Amino acid sequence: MAQHFLLSAAARSLSTAKVMRMSDSGVVNVFVRLRWPETDGKPVCPGCGCMICYACPRSPDRPRWRCKACRGDFSITSGTLFAHHKLPLRTYLLAVVAFCNEVKGHSMLALSRELDVQYKTAFVLAHKMREAMASSTKALRIGGAGREVELDGAYFGGHVRPANLAANRVDRRLAENQSGKRQVVVVMRERRGPTLVQVVPAEEAVLPIISQRIAQATELHADESPAWNRLHAHFPMRRVNHQEGYSIGGACTNGAESYFSRLRRSELGHHHHIAGPYLLRYAQEAAWREDARR
Repeated sequence: MAQHFLLSAAARSLSTAKVMRMSDSGVVNVFVRLRWPETDGKPVCPGCGCMICYACPRSPDRPRWRCKACRGDFSITSGTLFAHHKLPLRTYLLAVVAFCNEVKGHSMLALSRELDVQYKTAFVLAHKMREAMASSTKALRIGGAGREVELDGAYFGGHVRPANLAANRVDRRLAENQSGKRQVVVVMRERRGPTLVQVVPAEEAVLPIISQRIAQATELHADESPAWNRLHAHFPMRRVNHQEGYSIGGACTNGAESYFSRLRRSELGHHHHIAGPYLLRYAQEAAWREDARR
């Protein structure tokens, strides 16, 4: 039996212990290699893209460069989400390692304790990393001829606590007994490809977005929800009835269900509560973790 990836040495390419053993120059070297991987750490001007840059550091621990073409000065974090940073570079590198190495998310309270910063600082820093995770799929279209995309939706938020006495409890499935804060996370996951997510009030509201984000001639796999019936006019589809089985005749949504399992465990195990305005960011984070799990 093959060894699981998380048990291999490749899953420990950058750890907290390695970051703590690094010198200040070692931390800078890691950042420049992560910032400019195409040039193997050689600085490139973020303003004009010129590759001829001269070192002009203001202090030994704060490297800066000057572009020959536009004569602008820039640092490692210029033009990134960490621009105008106030914390040391080592702290940001530790935050990236702690946040990205987790399989199902990371608690902001735990991150604030690990970095010795306030909760608000950890919260904002984590949302910056979530924004970076989502940037790779901002204008991405998936699918195409000969490709398969799994489609599914799941409800999050809007929990209504049942009454103490059984006689006072109501049917929470009825619309009049709900809080109105429930939202649907719809996942569009290409098999052996990227994952796209969208947060909408109901599954029917995502149909125009599906036509924009999924290429024509893509074979869609979905369950028996009536919300997907209108897609038959635009895509070849295969439907699976989950009351009969998880995979029937090659039609299944197991990849989409795997994504929802990760998102549910992140919500219940780490965050415990996800506010409505931030649900999309957490959903995009789970999609990135699902795609970059190796």
